[in-house]
Amino acid sequence: MFMGEYNHTVDAKGRLIVPSKFRELLGDEFVVTKGLDGCLFVYSSEEWKSIEEKFSQVSQFSKEARKFARFFFAGAAICEVDKQGRVLLPATLRKFAGIEKEAVLAGVLNHIEIWSKDRWQETNEYDDVEEIAEHMASLGLMI
Repeated sequence: MFMGEYNHTVDAKGRLIVPSKFRELLGDEFVVTKGLDGCLFVYSSEEWKSIEEKFSQVSQFSKEARKFARFFFAGAAICEVDKQGRVLLPATLRKFAGIEKEAVLAGVLNHIEIWSKDRWQETNEYDDVEEIAEHMASLGLMI
């Protein structure tokens, strides 16, 4: 399970340090793809295979399924960690997420999200967290 929030900078070549706690769970190779809300999603190879299997069961006659598949799978890239613990994020993915210099890596259960620092701060203003918690309780999630 991934959890925690880490701030790192992206170097001039587009490389980002992956925190050691995340590397332990991801291994040396993993998948990065376009995520929701303007961030990138990072999945271990095992989790990615599980997602592929689940999605292969979805009818391709659904326009929404085809559109989401193009968004999610066509933008995916296999990334490898170098000896310094860095990963090269493809330029297209950095552009999609608005990541230029500062990035936030956030562990979110079965995946990691990579955000531009500015988007992370804008998206994660928690002034309505009580209202969201009430909605989550109505869905059966009690903490």
